[in-house]
Amino acid sequence: MRVVGTFEAKNKLSELLDLVEHGEEVTITRHGKEVARLVPPKGAVNREAARAAAEGIRQMSKGITLGGLKIKDLIAEGRR
Repeated sequence: MRVVGTFEAKNKLSELLDLVEHGEEVTITRHGKEVARLVPPKGAVNREAARAAAEGIRQMSKGITLGGLKIKDLIAEGRR
């Protein structure tokens, strides 16, 4: 992680953005104290990982019952 002062950040913003674009974090300080951090944006949603997670949840829930309780009764109880 690179640390730069506000003056340098102002003068080299384009270069700092290039670094961030390539995955590096940049901390901007003023009088030695951190005031901002430039970080790369989070990646797009990994749809395959999301599908795999959903399938895992489905597999875990197979065979699990409410022990004779009804969803309507549980909802009604929660509203009291």
